[in-house]
Amino acid sequence: MTAHLFAISFDASEPLRLAQFWSGLLGREIVDDPHEGVLLLPANDNGYHIRFAPNPQPKVVQNRMHFDLTSSSLEDQRQTVARALDLGARHADIGQGPEIDHVVLADPEGNEFDVIAPGNNFLAGCGFVGALACDGSQAVGYFWSAALGWPLVWDQGEETAIQSPHGGTKISWGGPPLMPNGGRDRVRFDLAPGVDGDWQAEVDRLLSLGATQVDTDLGGAGRLVLADPDGQEFTVLTSR
Repeated sequence: MTAHLFAISFDASEPLRLAQFWSGLLGREIVDDPHEGVLLLPANDNGYHIRFAPNPQPKVVQNRMHFDLTSSSLEDQRQTVARALDLGARHADIGQGPEIDHVVLADPEGNEFDVIAPGNNFLAGCGFVGALACDGSQAVGYFWSAALGWPLVWDQGEETAIQSPHGGTKISWGGPPLMPNGGRDRVRFDLAPGVDGDWQAEVDRLLSLGATQVDTDLGGAGRLVLADPDGQEFTVLTSR
């Protein structure tokens, strides 16, 4: 059985403060994280958690992953932006030109996210968190499709996207060139083994697909750190 996408994990200097921001913006409930940090519950039974893990190191470069939030109308887009700013977000400049119709913001710890204008066909039906947009190669899109068992829903040129068979948030990769990660990826995937799965067999499967091992669980933290074919770190939790 393939691993399950348990969480999208953010490093945070103040995990609870950042969780409160995203809880207010997304309307998700905050719960304790058994692996340290803070969790937001999934939007539905088939969804993923959002995890905020303590890390005192400051953010120094643009993240290689960010959320795209959808809008049903221009007024809905305006209200989302206003709510985010009231909760502690700020406008962000990542080199976007004046011709774009989405709004680029950053959360209280500088993590970028976009509020997309209405009428985006690619994100239609995906929910409020329409996509996790990633910096990555076509090969890494293929890797994650196989790793999670999610079908490819876009494969054009160097761009790829996958989506759970149950629908919901798409995960997309924009192709090269890849951005630097500043020494550590502050936004990562946390995978959990299947309910009846063999943890070591799943790790071996991920390695056979092209992952590499970065760190062992010597400290008993409940996770093994791997990297995908682009070098983006992710973790495999040893228990749910």
